[in-house]
Amino acid sequence: MKVKILEAKMTYTKADGYVGQVQFEIDGSSNQYEMTLHSRKATEWGYGLFFLNESGDEDQLLALEDELEEDDELFDFLVQAAQEKLVRL
Repeated sequence: MKVKILEAKMTYTKADGYVGQVQFEIDGSSNQYEMTLHSRKATEWGYGLFFLNESGDEDQLLALEDELEEDDELFDFLVQAAQEKLVRL
C-alpha cells in the first residue's frame, strides 16, 4: 500500500499527553484521510480515522481501518510522520 503524507502535526502537554493528526492519501483511492492520534506516554496509541475533505466510500474507510489494525508497519509509519512534527507546549 503506497501512502502519501499530505500534512502531519503533533503536540505534547503534560495534561493531555501526545495529540497528533496525519492527513494522507492512499495510491488508488479516490479519498483522502485524516487520522487523529492520542497517547499518554507515546507507547500505546488510540486513534480515529476520518475522511479529510468530504465524505467518501464508507467501505473503503472500513477497509483502511482494518488494514491499520493488521499492518503494524503502516500504522507506525503514520504515527512516525506525526512524531516528526512534535511540538512541546
